[in-house]
Amino acid sequence: QVQLVESGGDLVQPGGSLRLSCAASGSTFSAYAMGWYRQAPGKPRELVAQEVISGGITTYADSVKARFTISRDIAKNTVYLQMNNLKLEDTAVYYCKVTLGSFFGPTYWGQGTQVTVSS
Repeated sequence: QVQLVESGGDLVQPGGSLRLSCAASGSTFSAYAMGWYRQAPGKPRELVAQEVISGGITTYADSVKARFTISRDIAKNTVYLQMNNLKLEDTAVYYCKVTLGSFFGPTYWGQGTQVTVSS
């Protein structure tokens, strides 16, 4: 079992920055991939950024490239999402996701943290 707790969501003005954190506990030693997704009202959940840990491969949604950065602190078992130059369309609930073992391994989600970009 894996438990994920996100934090860092807030209300921010366009052009501002936020850093989201996802603290993982439990059986995370076999994590295959860790990532961030988001869901805006009335829209499906979408991938924001993901790292496949074994290969160090990161993937970003086109809409956030050059603005968002995913990173991990192995000692703290925490994954971060640094978000810069935030736009109105970044408003959503952001979710942390962990997949264990392989691409087809069990998946765990956090409870989500709200990011609101508004002037």
